Amino acid sequence: MKTVCVLGSPRPNGNSTTIAQHFCDKIETLGASVQTFALNKMTYKGCQACMTCKTKLDRCVLRDDLTEVLDALRDADVIVMATPVYFSDVTSQMKGFIDRVYSFLTPDYRESSEKSRFSPGKTLVFIQVQGRPDENKFADIFPRYEEFFDWYGIEKRHLIRAWGVRDLGEIKGRREVFQLAEDVASRIMADKKTA
Repeated sequence: MKTVCVLGSPRPNGNSTTIAQHFCDKIETLGASVQTFALNKMTYKGCQACMTCKTKLDRCVLRDDLTEVLDALRDADVIVMATPVYFSDVTSQMKGFIDRVYSFLTPDYRESSEKSRFSPGKTLVFIQVQGRPDENKFADIFPRYEEFFDWYGIEKRHLIRAWGVRDLGEIKGRREVFQLAEDVASRIMADKKTA
């Protein structure tokens, strides 16, 4: 099973990255292959609204560091997206990536039952970390993106979320979050084996 992990934090050892790495280590020990991309180390543009992916190509026309990431998503069974919360949303690095995933929607996705160029059966793991200790703050981020995940045909989705985690490395004291990451990895592998 192929897992593609996309890291949206600008910090190479940030809290969201630490959780994502723990999840990936666990799912790898259970037999999955893992490919990880740190968006902050890449040079890429956001969506240019050129509509080439809807008129002339079945993929994004831009050729930059994100091209390899988008190609990896085509064959992925599990997609991991990890981000801290910046100004009430995902990071700009992650948002630029999400906008480019638009290229996987079919030209007539608004009206068609076939909305996505993704093969069915993909699973999403969304990792969100925030400094604000109030768990109700920013609880709307994941639901805001869920309609898009529906369009892509991603039916199985898991949220791993931590709040009150601001300083670098602070997540290491939150054993329950790491346990949740392990449990999600085990559940995904069990589901894939019975599918």
